[in-house]
Amino acid sequence: MYKRFGKRLLDIILSILAIIILSPVYLVLAICVRIGMGKPILFSQDRIGKDEKLFRLYKFRSMTNEKDKDGNLLPEKDRLTKFGVALRSTSLDELPELFMILKGDMSFVGPRPQPWFYLPYYKEEERKIHSVRGGLIPPDSLCKEVQCDWETQFQYEMYYAENVSLWLDLKVIFCTFGILIKRIKHSYGADDRPMLNVYRAHMDAQEEREITRVR
Repeated sequence: MYKRFGKRLLDIILSILAIIILSPVYLVLAICVRIGMGKPILFSQDRIGKDEKLFRLYKFRSMTNEKDKDGNLLPEKDRLTKFGVALRSTSLDELPELFMILKGDMSFVGPRPQPWFYLPYYKEEERKIHSVRGGLIPPDSLCKEVQCDWETQFQYEMYYAENVSLWLDLKVIFCTFGILIKRIKHSYGADDRPMLNVYRAHMDAQEEREITRVR
């Protein structure tokens, strides 16, 4: 009952309340991003949603649009500002996702919605992750790490997709408060985890080298 109806009803009610209460915060952050990084204020990208349908996700920008002499964007670490690190560490950059929750593209708790170009890099058993809506608060918070590796993240997300319940959602939310404190202390926003496609290519190459060595 909760998975089919209750979860969505709570998402609608809580997202409306949160948007109303946080409206002054939206205004302040929008002004700060505009002054510190220019236009646009929001970053947008197609993400993988429920049943692997794509949706448009919006966040407050945390990087500049600085380019090299050839007109190419500089690496992310060179475009990430101190204010951007603070936004990411406190998760304030994700506040626009409340509108995605209200719309129905996301939920408060659920697997992290990943960029559309990651889809071919999911293993078959990992694709069950997309049987539920992606979330603002990820289930890998249960591991209590500031940032876990890809394999750990997927394990928690697969478990969540198979065991959605009000109790599990509350448990994830509770663990997130501790994670946020750790993120702020460790400047989580500056962490550089390899992209999934890069990570999987590296692991495949490593496995191939191991097979060759054994032969």
